[in-house]
Amino acid sequence: MANEKFQNALHRKIQSCPPVWMMRQAGRYHSHYQKLRARHSFMELCKNPELAAQVALGPIQDFDFDVAILFSDLLFPLEGLGMGLSYGDSGPKLEWSLNEKTLSRLAGVDQALEGLLFQKEAVRLTRQALAPNKSLVGFVGGPWTLFSYAVQGQHEGNEAQARRELFPAFCKKMIPLLVANIQLQLNSGAEIVMIFDTAAGNLTPVEFSDVAISETVKLAEAHPGRLAYYSKNTTKKHLDHSVLKGAPWAGFGVDQNWNLEKEFSFFGHGFIQGNFDQNILKTAAPGEFKALLTQYLKPLRNLSPEKRAGWVCGLGHGILPQTPESNVRTFVHTVREIFS
Repeated sequence: MANEKFQNALHRKIQSCPPVWMMRQAGRYHSHYQKLRARHSFMELCKNPELAAQVALGPIQDFDFDVAILFSDLLFPLEGLGMGLSYGDSGPKLEWSLNEKTLSRLAGVDQALEGLLFQKEAVRLTRQALAPNKSLVGFVGGPWTLFSYAVQGQHEGNEAQARRELFPAFCKKMIPLLVANIQLQLNSGAEIVMIFDTAAGNLTPVEFSDVAISETVKLAEAHPGRLAYYSKNTTKKHLDHSVLKGAPWAGFGVDQNWNLEKEFSFFGHGFIQGNFDQNILKTAAPGEFKALLTQYLKPLRNLSPEKRAGWVCGLGHGILPQTPESNVRTFVHTVREIFS
């Protein structure tokens, strides 16, 4: 039970048309999600596996994406470790922040994993309800991103960098927890699991190399060929690292700042997911959007299928709130039209 185009991309098999999926494709822009959200809290949508499956299935049924993704949130491992978690109008909030004094309050890995079993069931139910020709992807947050939230309650800012000496101790619990959480998702029907490391781009390339890479690569080594890596606002200087690129990744995602047509050889193996600008998807008038998308796709269309083997077509980052559904629908149809 898998999407043929997505499987071809995973193995860099030559194909004319890439699979299409987007980060946050099940979210606030979508009327299907909004109707569910009107009746349930965000926490309920995530933690009730039946509801999480309904949210994940909505964009597949409405827009015909090739791939569904687990509907959840990357911060739940922090809740599992005992940091508490709530969601309000201002976003997520932890009950306490990580520092030298609170480090000892983190719960054990086995206890934390118990708090993530709802994700296992959500993946199972989503896979059960998906059509056989659709693929399913799981996800977890990157170690540095989770550390940034634990320290400062958000993934932007420099407090995490200032406390980076805590990162190895934090990872002694977080890495085993993520390894186990990833296995739960794979066992329940996810074909691969994506690491979303949205705070990694706040590090300089040198900091990224010195601090984040060695811990992140442990996840890929624990699940060879089943884990992919996406990091927002990172550059070639960040990712051009022998340890990172040499790890057994299933693929990489790149944001809209990369010139994708030139980067297929940079990664060498696995799929490459990206990277249309999500801001254009949101702000372009429906009557103008197809022309802007076609302009983006043209240089990729001019590449031979051999040179763009491995491409998974999507956005540079997640779909933004208030994005017109008509633009999302046009995106999927236009990609298939141009590459058919």
